[in-house]
Amino acid sequence: MIISKPKKGHLLIAEPSIIGDLSFNRSVILLADYNDEGSIGFILNKPLEYTLNDLIPDTEATFKVHNGGPVEQDNLYFIHQVPQLIPDSIEISHGVYWGGNFEIVLQLLKDEKLTTSDIRFFLGYSGWEAKQLDNELESNAWIVSENVYKNELINKCCDSFWKEKMLELGGDYSLWSNAPENPSYN
Repeated sequence: MIISKPKKGHLLIAEPSIIGDLSFNRSVILLADYNDEGSIGFILNKPLEYTLNDLIPDTEATFKVHNGGPVEQDNLYFIHQVPQLIPDSIEISHGVYWGGNFEIVLQLLKDEKLTTSDIRFFLGYSGWEAKQLDNELESNAWIVSENVYKNELINKCCDSFWKEKMLELGGDYSLWSNAPENPSYN
């Protein structure tokens, strides 16, 4: 379902027209916060070549790390669906939480009490200053959609998530779902 005004918890789906944007081409972003001061989100469908144990030597967890966006890519962020295990979490919406006590996360990983369905890690985030995202929406850079997956979103996302969303939107978007990522390859 396409929505005109975004809010925390919605998905931002990159319009096919932003092909060539290295950060956001074919991205699906979970909007973690949206207010008058700006917006923050995490790209859900761009896994990196890293696993958590590549970045944090004290853990043996091999959870995939994703590119959350172009801002602060030297910082690790996470979303999850287990607030009862991770104190100080902030609910985004529908049982999806952002952040929390990282020392406890490390202990839960060590004790093997978290699965990849529970938590997702990101390097960096996507951020917009006040009104910047609104301006991008007016220029048709993004489609705003309800998170119909609720807390299953963490497990749902994969490399083909953008293509799936294009097919769900139908019409001309279905045509874009099969276009090459780089049009010069055509």
